[in-house]
Amino acid sequence: MAERYSSFTPGGTTWLLQRVTAAFLVVVLAFHFFLLHFVNHAADVTFAGTQARMENVGYFLTMVLFLIAGTFHGVNGVYNALVNQGLKGTQKKVVLAVLVIASLALIAQGTYVATVMAGWT
Repeated sequence: MAERYSSFTPGGTTWLLQRVTAAFLVVVLAFHFFLLHFVNHAADVTFAGTQARMENVGYFLTMVLFLIAGTFHGVNGVYNALVNQGLKGTQKKVVLAVLVIASLALIAQGTYVATVMAGWT
């Protein structure tokens, strides 16, 4: 039998956040899919319509939380996959720092775009 190894500490904070963000992403992705494929058909989705949806505080917060959860979930998964492949020492610290900086930049840029689309800047 192949050895099973995970860098996640069962019951640890990143382990829990990985699962919570996964559940949140499934729910919000289902909402997003339903809204943009059944309520508003894909051919009817316009930039102006997206701006109008972003003006709704609930929709805005949902999309920003979707951005944050997706970024954390994806980057945390990539980082742990690299650790599982043997990333150690200084390389591990450098990769973590680069991923954290890239994540923060992505979240900042995405939040900025969302606030511009909502007309709040």
